[in-house]
Amino acid sequence: MPSSQNKKVIMLIIDTLMDTPIQAAQKRGEIPALQFLIENGRYFPDLVCPFPTMSVNVDSTLLTGVYCDKHKVPGLVWYHAKEKRIVNYGSHVRELLKLGLKQSMIDIFYNYNHTHLSKEYKTIHEELKEKGLETASINALLYRGSQPSQLKIPFLLSFITGLDRQLDTYKPDLFSYGVMHTLNPIKKKGQFWKKYGFNDSFTGNELKYLISENKLPAFTVAYFPDYDRRVHKHGRSDITGLKKVDEQLQDILNLFPSWDQALDDYTLVILGDNGQASINKDWKKAIIDLRKLLKSYKIVKLRQGVMPEDDIVLGVNERMSYIYTLNPKKAPLDDIAKLMQKDYRIDVIALKKENTITVTSGNHNGQFRFRPKGDYIDEYGQSWFIEGDKDILDIKMIDQTIHYREYPDALRRLDAAFLSHAGEYMIVSAKPGYEFIGEGSPTHIGGASHGGLHKHDSLISLIICGSESFPEYIRTVDIKDWIMSIVPN
Repeated sequence: MPSSQNKKVIMLIIDTLMDTPIQAAQKRGEIPALQFLIENGRYFPDLVCPFPTMSVNVDSTLLTGVYCDKHKVPGLVWYHAKEKRIVNYGSHVRELLKLGLKQSMIDIFYNYNHTHLSKEYKTIHEELKEKGLETASINALLYRGSQPSQLKIPFLLSFITGLDRQLDTYKPDLFSYGVMHTLNPIKKKGQFWKKYGFNDSFTGNELKYLISENKLPAFTVAYFPDYDRRVHKHGRSDITGLKKVDEQLQDILNLFPSWDQALDDYTLVILGDNGQASINKDWKKAIIDLRKLLKSYKIVKLRQGVMPEDDIVLGVNERMSYIYTLNPKKAPLDDIAKLMQKDYRIDVIALKKENTITVTSGNHNGQFRFRPKGDYIDEYGQSWFIEGDKDILDIKMIDQTIHYREYPDALRRLDAAFLSHAGEYMIVSAKPGYEFIGEGSPTHIGGASHGGLHKHDSLISLIICGSESFPEYIRTVDIKDWIMSIVPN
């Protein structure tokens, strides 16, 4: 049996993998693969993901090992101050149509990986390649590697959007990206109509092909997206979707002489990207319409783009939003924050001036202020200056140590978001039960949603099998360095 330091690593990202449904499904005996992995590995039910809790930001942190203050992908939807336009990596087709399908597709398929993601911080694929090691990426949103290649854009998608049929890209050694770039030479019928191959069955088949052909490199990441859609629709306690994911895991484990043998031969890392918070079933209660709250200001229209008379841009990421002022004299952020404080559903309202962040709330009086480097140390070894009402971020103090409760790693994650991109903006995050909308935002009434700072959005499950070590801290941002330490040289 190879030691854990000499085993190839397989990382499986299961979108929205959370502890609550895992525990419920385990009691009913309905997830045998996940149960086997938990019982034969280390299980962490409270891995802290980055903020905003949106997949593009999370995956950027996972693959680069830094928060968005350094990798520079602020969220799913954000305002590009230099180009004076809204960037949207795929919130809803309504918004993409209004913003322009061609530009949106370029942002999704190319700019996210190769323009917006900072080149100062290498992905795990790039770093391992420098060490002479091969890697694989299957359906991961973030895949940037060192090898020039091309995505083959399907004819109908090219026809509708105006994209060229081929798009230059840089990939890992082994790369699968839906029907646009495949590993298995056997064609998959019908995948065009199943989100172009961005689904669990496609991911599973590509991974099984690498295993069956003995082609797994030193590090492989495979992304399973389907469970996220189930939770959005049916809520954070959904088990049916989890059972379907588990069936994919069973098929993968069944490729080995025994499931135990899989753990003897490989290090398996199974984790979620972000959690989800329940959304109220009552539309009027659940939806925080920022257009109504900010009706006294001129808000940028998606189809028109930024006009000279506009005051505000909205970057709505489901349960959080960036609110940008284009005219600080006419639309000062301090005044906008006061409007936000009138809505009890908004629990985090944050502004940054110089290096100090001020947090207020729609359901707490007072203020809380913080900045890096001070006399107080949090549970991750980060030092802070803090003053004001700590209850706003539900912070507990024991001697000089900061302990987070409802908002994990809140100070570092908020600080990172304010350094993630240029512009004058504030950040708002909603209480569980509620989500923001702008002009064409998706809604999840009676289901679940994410993006927010709350622990329901932020805590996900992590399972480590076949390795004696684990990350220094149980946060997404700490996983890359740990992976680099266990991948065989």
